[in-house]
Amino acid sequence: MSKTAFVFPGQGAQYPGMGKDFYDTFETARKVYQLAQEATGLDVAQLCFTENEQLNITEYTQIAMLTTEVAILKVLEEKGVKADCCAGLSLGEYGALAAAGVMDLKSLFRLIRSRGIYMQEAYPTGGAMTAVLGLNADVIGQICEQTQGIVSIANDNCPGQIVITGEEKAVQAAAEKLQAAGAKRCVPLKVSGPFHSALLTGAGEKLAKELEQVEVHDPVIPYLCNVEADFVTDGGRVRELLAKQVSGTVRWRESMERMIASGVDTFIEIGPGKTLSGFARKISTAVTMKNVAVVEDMNRLLGDK
Repeated sequence: MSKTAFVFPGQGAQYPGMGKDFYDTFETARKVYQLAQEATGLDVAQLCFTENEQLNITEYTQIAMLTTEVAILKVLEEKGVKADCCAGLSLGEYGALAAAGVMDLKSLFRLIRSRGIYMQEAYPTGGAMTAVLGLNADVIGQICEQTQGIVSIANDNCPGQIVITGEEKAVQAAAEKLQAAGAKRCVPLKVSGPFHSALLTGAGEKLAKELEQVEVHDPVIPYLCNVEADFVTDGGRVRELLAKQVSGTVRWRESMERMIASGVDTFIEIGPGKTLSGFARKISTAVTMKNVAVVEDMNRLLGDK
């Protein structure tokens, strides 16, 4: 039996104007942006729709991306588009939480705003991330362990693309060793911190305290968490998993493989860009990948049904 999954991209896919046509066209989308503004005190619509420097600063990027993803999600749900499960890459996991009904939207928006601030403040200078192309995770993990300083795998995105993270000098040293070991390329990423590294453990601890105040429900559809690459059906585990996610490895390749093994053959990427579709093509050629970033994409999706 055919199964569908909603998947939500993470930081890096943002662009000025994202979500604007949904905002202009659907009251449901406008209400989501208004709710995000009420929850955070930020003019999220202006942040998303205008040229501004804040959009690429982590503490603002995260709320902008999540609001856009949720706005599109809510319009899709209104149109009768459903999924059997969901997952998201890094901050995209919060989009999956929205799809799974794990907590109310105001709480989600407050949490992602805090998460962005905590991650930005945790290690403001001296960190780095680099994409490693053409080596497998085992080799990369071993070389990271053998490198002096703090460096580890941040994201296992797909075969042939893994991101390392940590102290700038340690990341650079590991990248040199990885190229010597046969990596096709090591590409430094333009990011404002060493995300998903042990250097952000403190940010996860701060988020954990905030999560204690949030009411959490069992998912109405299963979602996959980044740190375990497996389905979560018990709402009682959500707080622990989200706190770990800040400094833990994003196991996206395994998450996709787990969904495919469960029978998912159609993925709908909800939000800006086509990053996850690109990863999917390298993970499996047997799945169908659809994107909804603009209203035209949604209309095309509805026409296919």
